[in-house]
Amino acid sequence: MDDTAGTAPEPGPLDHRERRQLDVVRRFGTTGALMLGVGAIGAGAAPVDNPLSGIRLIGLPARIPTVAMACAWLGMLMIVIAWLWLGSLSWPGRARMVSRSQLDRTVIMWAIPFAIAPPLFSRDMYAYLAQSEVAARGLDPYVLGPAFALGVDNPFTGNVPNIWRDTPAPYGPLFLMFGRGIATIVGDNIVFGVLLWRVVMIIGLGLAIWAIPRLAERCGVHPVAALWLSAANPLVFFHVVSGMHNEALLVGVMLAGIELGLRYPNVWGLIGAGTLLVIGGAIKPPGFIALGFFGIYVARLWGARYRDLFTVAAILTAVFLAGMTIITVTSGWGLGWVETFDVPNRLKTWVAPLTGLAGAGGGIGMLFGLGNHTEQLLNITKVIGYALIGGICLRLLWTSFHGRIDPMRGLGITLGALALFGPVLHPWYLLWALVPLALSVHDTRFRLGAVAISAVLALSVQPTGAGFELRAFVLPLSVTAALIAFALTLLLVRGKVPSLWPPRSGASALTS
Repeated sequence: MDDTAGTAPEPGPLDHRERRQLDVVRRFGTTGALMLGVGAIGAGAAPVDNPLSGIRLIGLPARIPTVAMACAWLGMLMIVIAWLWLGSLSWPGRARMVSRSQLDRTVIMWAIPFAIAPPLFSRDMYAYLAQSEVAARGLDPYVLGPAFALGVDNPFTGNVPNIWRDTPAPYGPLFLMFGRGIATIVGDNIVFGVLLWRVVMIIGLGLAIWAIPRLAERCGVHPVAALWLSAANPLVFFHVVSGMHNEALLVGVMLAGIELGLRYPNVWGLIGAGTLLVIGGAIKPPGFIALGFFGIYVARLWGARYRDLFTVAAILTAVFLAGMTIITVTSGWGLGWVETFDVPNRLKTWVAPLTGLAGAGGGIGMLFGLGNHTEQLLNITKVIGYALIGGICLRLLWTSFHGRIDPMRGLGITLGALALFGPVLHPWYLLWALVPLALSVHDTRFRLGAVAISAVLALSVQPTGAGFELRAFVLPLSVTAALIAFALTLLLVRGKVPSLWPPRSGASALTS
């Protein structure tokens, strides 16, 4: 861990003026969350058969989609800028900083509207429900997609995006085993299923919030600053609480396992933490990477000798093999999950750098009459990407063992490389890297860059989680209305909120 931990003076509480600013920021963000909640009724990722649309008052936004979309965009803008204002009061190096209890209350106030509103920004939760129903019927979700297993007329299939209807499950076996239990409870009630999955994701988020400040203290980063950049990030509200992506479970279990393992750095603690990390990887495969960097942590605590490294590696390898054997046998699906780790790659996202490069190369080839070689270029860039990821991971494991970089920082960089150089990139993939780096990096340049990227990505996904075929007119009208309303709200709070810029006395970089 960082040698400088605990050397910085503890910041004092906010003064009277700053507390008043915090109150305005908290209420501004809560209002934005409420606006998004209202907009979600008509502009969110609601089920095809929206149960709210027929209700006289509550269902009104579903009947005026342009207004609902404007409300959603206004809420997004308000949440993002409120988070930036909150960051000005939570920046490391300040003489006075938001307290942990003040930050916790703010996060809860902002999260409650997302927790009870219809889903936003993604329809993946319907894929969870459909694939879980396939498993609950005794079929193999790693062989059959929802359309074939359930039928195209099944309500679960009807809510799954078209690209995933014929595709086997891309998730880890433990995630689907858990989903099988949820499917047994909810039956064919889609709304109940969505709410139950949301509870599960919030529990995962709670695990992360428990672990983040404790790990941040070990790394010499102020817990409030780490929580603000990670748990209070708009990406978490949008894509974890509302969108219900299973990154919540992945990151929560991963961080909790590392913290417990560092708290009890003996053989039994190593086995217990390793088991939790295997569980995280069995939910979503990127979690397996944490096994290596956690092992480096323990090997350094045991003396940083090569004997310690080999001993830890042997124990964690045994835990991995035993854990995945038990999960595989218990699931009843065999090793099908090994072959489906590449399933998400069937969906091409051209914002992924290497995928975009392959697409550009294929377009240039067609432009010059050389034929369409996009698929071949995608295969090449995929191999290059995985080679880069593997090389970065091995390099950072080695430098972490020799003490030149903190293992938590190495984990964050590796997961960032996995997201960036993989063939598929979604905004919520940033959370893989952002959370470990937020609690282990104190550098002002990193924090400024992470803030800018988070703000841009938070506004890059439509509230519907889908396109606007046959209703493209909705988007420009709603965004224009939202921008006008947003400008008016800024005038109302002018002079009552902190500056968007962090203090000039912000923390400098910490050496590893």
